[in-house]
Amino acid sequence: MSEAPSGTDTRARIQDVALELFTEHGYEKTSLREIADRLGVTKAALYYHFKSKEEIVQTLIEERTAVLEDLWSWIATQPRSAGTRREFIRRYAAELHRGRYHMQVMHLIERNPTLGQNISGVERMRGRLAELMALLSPPDASPQRRLKGSLGLIAIHASSVVLRDLDLTDEERLAAALDVALELVD
Repeated sequence: MSEAPSGTDTRARIQDVALELFTEHGYEKTSLREIADRLGVTKAALYYHFKSKEEIVQTLIEERTAVLEDLWSWIATQPRSAGTRREFIRRYAAELHRGRYHMQVMHLIERNPTLGQNISGVERMRGRLAELMALLSPPDASPQRRLKGSLGLIAIHASSVVLRDLDLTDEERLAAALDVALELVD
């Protein structure tokens, strides 16, 4: 066994493998030993980069929250208009589909509700998503209009699950999600 993966992307490779295993076996049933074995490194080499599974997930949450913070910073300074909502949906979808790990991290959190209790930042990320959803409708919007705005954001997330069994490219899946999301926020 080698002592550490080569290259400057060691932490990213650890995150990749950890997410694969968390998806395959579940967060609770995956050990650091299994992550190290899949990577082909010693557990000590893994510890050099991450002291625990929680730390691995924590860094993934922080990366995703930073993306949400950037998007929030942009939309919070824009007029609350239909054009702003449409542009936000486009930016969000682009980040979600091109962003590293976003869909996998969201699925991990959905499938492991206890993570929110054990990993700091999960609730902050959920809160930021709720704030973003609130900005996807006019301030005086009816409950129905607010729900449609929120569902626009959810449609982008749902595309990876709902359209998973269809023979679509990522670009086609994104296009379908954008069509629905833009219709909902208009």
